[in-house]
Amino acid sequence: MSLIDTARAARDNAYARYSKFRVGAALRTSSGAVFAGCNVENAAYPEGTCAEAGAIAAMVLAGERDIAELVVIADSVAPVPPCGGCRQKIAEFAKPDVTVTMLGCEGAQVHMSVADLLPGAFRAGHLGGG
Repeated sequence: MSLIDTARAARDNAYARYSKFRVGAALRTSSGAVFAGCNVENAAYPEGTCAEAGAIAAMVLAGERDIAELVVIADSVAPVPPCGGCRQKIAEFAKPDVTVTMLGCEGAQVHMSVADLLPGAFRAGHLGGG
């Protein structure tokens, strides 16, 4: 299954009871492993989990740390970029030149690097010890 198909399948399983806006994400690590996530809402809206955050959490749980590619698809005709918090989470595990593909539900695509999504990302080196 392609990364796009994996993201699409994840979107289909999203729990978007309140917003009705389903999002799926799939990432491939440098080892070739694939992890997916979907948005999960709850009654304490907007205290849900983004699809990208879910995929990253699954990756970390499996012991992986290096995103090589990421795909995000949402219930929107136009491709939807990750939110600001997810951009920072992506930048934590992806090099600046890693490609993020954003898809609309009718096939429109936008490709951006992590550096373009989050210029001036806050990184470990800013903490003074790393």
